[in-house]
Amino acid sequence: MGTRVMAAVTFREAARKKVLWMAFVAGAGFLALFATGMHFQAKGIHLNNEAIRRQILNTSLMMGLYTADLLTVLMTILIAADTLSGEIASGTIHAIATKPITRRQILLGKWAGFVGMLTVYILFLLGGVALLGYAIGGATVEHLWRGLGLVWLESILLLNITLLCGTGLSTLASGVVVLGMHGVAFLGGWIEQIGAVTHSQGAVNVGIVASILMPSEALWRRAAFEMQSPLASVLNMSPFGSFSVPSRIMVAYAIVYLLVALGLALRRFRLRDL
Repeated sequence: MGTRVMAAVTFREAARKKVLWMAFVAGAGFLALFATGMHFQAKGIHLNNEAIRRQILNTSLMMGLYTADLLTVLMTILIAADTLSGEIASGTIHAIATKPITRRQILLGKWAGFVGMLTVYILFLLGGVALLGYAIGGATVEHLWRGLGLVWLESILLLNITLLCGTGLSTLASGVVVLGMHGVAFLGGWIEQIGAVTHSQGAVNVGIVASILMPSEALWRRAAFEMQSPLASVLNMSPFGSFSVPSRIMVAYAIVYLLVALGLALRRFRLRDL
């Protein structure tokens, strides 16, 4: 009961601060730009070879999904960074913690509220890109729901780490730490990709180590592999594809990672002197 109450409060708080609405307004602007670009690209391609035309449009669609994933990453960190550390710093948490709700219910309620928001946001943004790509250019996404599920896992991973940081760091420090960790994973992913192309095992190993330290980018690369067209998968024709595909073991590792992060956040918040 307490968890559901806190989840509803988290939703209302995000709406009151206009964070939720601004995120959707920015997302709508992004979708409008993507639709306009897709329209002119579909209209301007004059090729007799339908397979190449479709591949170009599918690459544009993957570009849209890639950008939408980056927006989702930023959205996750920005909305969650202030929720614990900000309330602890301002003293607002005292008004909540004195009610007949345990600290575990407070944190899990906030977590559930954010998970609900992120689920709707991912469906809106990435689902919107996929829908517009198909409606305007006839471009299709392979294994859409599998890809969306992996992007959702990436967001939940970042959410849990942000909440964990929020139990001990300031809002700014939490955002910097999580963005820095994702930056390491992002760079490591590209080093691994380039290493796979140039057959440099050392570079591939650097990317794998970065993914072990922070598996968020590995989840996106697995999602990109699942969603790209079969032709791009075989020939590695898309720059947004994956030359070195993260395995299912890495996905399982990321799930364990996010669960451990949530468990540590619960423990640290329970023991924290407010």
